[in-house]
Amino acid sequence: MDQSQIEQVRCFNRLMADSTGAIDDDFLGRGRPMGEARLLWEVDEGADVRDVRHRLGLDAGYTSRLIRSLRRQGLVELTTDVRDHRVRRVVPTAAGAAERRELDRRSDALATTLLEPLTTDERARLVAAMGVVARLVVRSRTTIELAAAESTDVRRCFEQYATELDQRFDHGFETGRSNRMDTADLTPPHGLVLLATIGHEAVGCGALMFLSDDVAELKRIWIAPRVRGMGLGRRMLRALEAQARRHGARVARLETNRNLGEAIAMYRAEGFREVPAFNTEPYAHHWFEKSLQSPGPA
Repeated sequence: MDQSQIEQVRCFNRLMADSTGAIDDDFLGRGRPMGEARLLWEVDEGADVRDVRHRLGLDAGYTSRLIRSLRRQGLVELTTDVRDHRVRRVVPTAAGAAERRELDRRSDALATTLLEPLTTDERARLVAAMGVVARLVVRSRTTIELAAAESTDVRRCFEQYATELDQRFDHGFETGRSNRMDTADLTPPHGLVLLATIGHEAVGCGALMFLSDDVAELKRIWIAPRVRGMGLGRRMLRALEAQARRHGARVARLETNRNLGEAIAMYRAEGFREVPAFNTEPYAHHWFEKSLQSPGPA
């Protein structure tokens, strides 16, 4: 690794910490460190403690200390999930919701102070550069690894996948109407699941079913909306293809719905060609196939 690049990253990190007040115990002038403000933002209207901890990449002890401090300030409450009393939820009080709005206002003001001294062209360049940095940092922090089909993170990703399909398909989506597939179908030697994570947070998934010694079917490729546009869909697709090759498949297949235009464009750009229907999936309008004989993109 180029040492000058490492030094530049460290310099940038220090600059942003100073510019945003990240090391100040009086973050945005509200008398608390950035960690507490960040947790209050993440809670939104209420969230599972475990989910908040994973999204922020915090250990359980530090998360508990942040929540205790916010409770002492009267900004959040701890409750239990009505469906599962073992699950703790952190919920903002009325004062907490008001504080979050004030933090939003002050955060907007801080961003304005960074942009105001610049010309219109300089502002556009800075914001565009920030977008590039954000995309590349997300890519560098994202890992794609094998996961158990029955794991909580995989189940939650599959649930979000199904919810989105229900919103986007012409007549909704019901898992029970789709071609049957259970955890056994996605467990070796029959199949597998890949999970994309940033820190401890699951942000995407994809699955393979090995239909024969030669054919692998790609299923449930999904990336969380907040990290789309950063190339993670292509990374997931290529990772699935690599796993299919590793297991000896010579052909990759998938089907998709006409309403998923971005996915269709990606499949075509990645070398999939449309073929006649190879299954009876009721929600499919397009069927694709790709030879895995040659190595995938680097």
